[in-house]
Amino acid sequence: MGNWNFCGHSIPAGEVVQAMISPNVEGQEMPATLINGAKEGKTVLITAAAHGDEYPGIAASIQFAKAIDPAVTAGRIIIFHCVNIGGFWERTRNTTDNANLNGNFPGDANGAEGARIADFFVKSVLPQVDFLIDLHSGSATTMLTPCLFFSAGAEDKVRQASETAAHATNIPYLLASRSSAGLYSFAATSMGIPSLLLERGHGGQCRDEWVKAFIVDIQLLLAHLKVYPYQHEGGLCQKHVIEQGNFINAKETGLWYPNMVVGEHVKKGDVIGRMEDFWGNLISEYYAQTDGTVFYYVTSLAVQEGQPLAAYG
Repeated sequence: MGNWNFCGHSIPAGEVVQAMISPNVEGQEMPATLINGAKEGKTVLITAAAHGDEYPGIAASIQFAKAIDPAVTAGRIIIFHCVNIGGFWERTRNTTDNANLNGNFPGDANGAEGARIADFFVKSVLPQVDFLIDLHSGSATTMLTPCLFFSAGAEDKVRQASETAAHATNIPYLLASRSSAGLYSFAATSMGIPSLLLERGHGGQCRDEWVKAFIVDIQLLLAHLKVYPYQHEGGLCQKHVIEQGNFINAKETGLWYPNMVVGEHVKKGDVIGRMEDFWGNLISEYYAQTDGTVFYYVTSLAVQEGQPLAAYG
């Protein structure tokens, strides 16, 4: 590998550079680690905290970056430890202009904060990338079981490469997504980059076991891509590919009482939650439309019409 120039930083072969990179947003810089391997190989992008209050991916990417050896790296690894730095410091999911970065692509160089960050990735980062690993978790009001999303809307070879890589992780539920406006989904559907969105952890916490599990997932994927050596001890979990998920949004504003547990199996017709008013009057009940496993659900009592409630499949 030769010298590598990335976003204004020069990284010699076999070296690691820690950098603060501006995404074209005044006063904001994203912490990044740039690894230029000593050997030829793919370029892999690892992102954490596109949602500012999802923490395990941040800690996992930091710990992994500290331990990496560029001498045995084949290719290049770009790690953005905290994409949504403004939301992170404000302890919020969205950017400071209330943009959801997982639905804001391709963005706009002249737009508000969220649009500028998306545009920065589309124009300055993704064109250099061969594979994307996007780390997510459940926020403070979400319970979640480990799962991942791959783009079912991408062209066949991109979907196949993404799904094959998904089977290399230690995550049990692999969800085929039809989204196209998120970081990973835009990369796959519009730019032809195999991509995965990994979900681990919930409740706005950063437990050590989730961080360690994410590090294992990163190492498994990099080994699968032949970018970084890793020998996993023990077998991997059984995989379940979910071609059609059920994503439930609130039909009205009210007080939400979920009746489910992440990872449990629900049957068609089961009551999975109810909405009440401030006097305890039932507004509506929510029923499972099919059999399936609960991937996540919202724990917040306050829910407004159109907001997410749960996903199963």
